[in-house]
Amino acid sequence: MAHLFLVPTPIGNLDDITLRSIKTLQEVEFIFAEDTRVSRKLLNHLNIDKRLLPFHAHNEHKTLDLVVNQIQAAHSVALVSDAGTPGVSDPGFLLVRACLDANIPVTCLPGPTAFVPALVSSGFPCDRFVYEGFLPHKKGRLTKWQILASEDRTIVIYESPHRLLKCLDEIVEHLGAERRVCVAREISKFYEEFVRGTAAEVRAHFTKTEPRGEIVVVIDGAPKKEKVKRNKYKPMFDDSNSSLADD
Repeated sequence: MAHLFLVPTPIGNLDDITLRSIKTLQEVEFIFAEDTRVSRKLLNHLNIDKRLLPFHAHNEHKTLDLVVNQIQAAHSVALVSDAGTPGVSDPGFLLVRACLDANIPVTCLPGPTAFVPALVSSGFPCDRFVYEGFLPHKKGRLTKWQILASEDRTIVIYESPHRLLKCLDEIVEHLGAERRVCVAREISKFYEEFVRGTAAEVRAHFTKTEPRGEIVVVIDGAPKKEKVKRNKYKPMFDDSNSSLADD
């Protein structure tokens, strides 16, 4: 019976791949990849010789039915992204949905995902958080920031290096210069870096130091509003209900 396996790949250090992921890549009939050139380098590193087929943001809608048919004709197939877990901020979720609609079993292996180490290392609460992925570039971006301004959970977003300063400017403008921020850069790579501080401080740092590499921005949630406790006891003297009549 056909089966789709979502196989997370390293986001930096190639040793981050799990033994189960390696075994799965060895056993599937072929592999769908976001970029076959990138995935070929990983397979060569692992000494795995498998056929690679493209499945990326430029062809997923046009070829979705074809891809599902190819999976149905096979015993087992893997889907990998360039880095991290397929389906997280990439078109992999479309294939998962199409396979489930076609009654094809889908198994997602645990493994690397950039936002998890960024969130945990930020120092902000991890028990409740909201993952926004990449924010809209234009339409809806302002509305999104206005909504996030009152979000009291930790906020996680992805951002590209050339848009990071704009993102930090927007955090200062809409969430406040004192809102705490952690920018995680090049996670699991040689130049891994975590820059923590207020939005204004982090903005100043990257004004002097050009941001590079893959970036995750983690934002502390808005302060929770204190609930006003109602006094269950009536005041000893209440002018509104006074029994004393004016002379």
